[in-house]
Amino acid sequence: MTQPMGRRGWLKGALASAAGLVLAACDRINADPRATAVLQSAERLTRRAQRLVSDRNALAREFAPADISRDFRANGSIRPADPDYVAHTAAGFADWRLVIDGLVERPLSLTLEELRAQPARTQITRHDCVEGWSSIGKWTGARLGPLLDRAGLKPGARYLVFHCADSLGPVGDPNSKYYESIDLIDARHPQTILAYEMNDAPLPVPHGAPIRLRVERHLGYKHAKYVMRIEAVEDFAHLRGGRGGFWEDRGYEWYAGI
Repeated sequence: MTQPMGRRGWLKGALASAAGLVLAACDRINADPRATAVLQSAERLTRRAQRLVSDRNALAREFAPADISRDFRANGSIRPADPDYVAHTAAGFADWRLVIDGLVERPLSLTLEELRAQPARTQITRHDCVEGWSSIGKWTGARLGPLLDRAGLKPGARYLVFHCADSLGPVGDPNSKYYESIDLIDARHPQTILAYEMNDAPLPVPHGAPIRLRVERHLGYKHAKYVMRIEAVEDFAHLRGGRGGFWEDRGYEWYAGI
């Protein structure tokens, strides 16, 4: 059924159109600090504007089971070749641990079973890719907010960095490892979860097993897959390219809200 385009749909379309321009110009932007500064300034303005016009706890639209996409596209890494991850998949993730550390009072190291025992949420939401396609899936996972309460964030913590198992370049090159970041407003949003199930089954490898981030008011590249570690930091300027994520270091915007 065709529906009127709302704010989320309009923003998605606008960002998808802009993405092609950004990608085409990445090398030139990275080579010109003035252009980078202009884009970062515009992104901060977009983020402030969106936070002003929307409730910080407003929910992304949720759908009915009948709306779930028959073929939810797997994008980016679909079967990481990194040796540690290959070993985890061979062992059925029996020895896998999620580490939560950085600026926390009580660092955590959780097995998949322990993570499944945490306060959870199930939601059917739409995944909007910067490339212009969308799919709807059902996700179940641990709510991130209660996990942060359990770890106890220190006063200086402002962002969370998600360190992932997959490489989008040469395996073994630290700069190829995927990573992402969000602020604490989005980290504590009711729909922000660490999903371990997709469509009532264990999360499949192409979609990020054993867990992936679901941060439903953002474009798809913010939904980090194969999450291994969550690091609480004051800022991310010291990490890699300093822009808070694998694709952000290559010209994408950091906030990517929709």
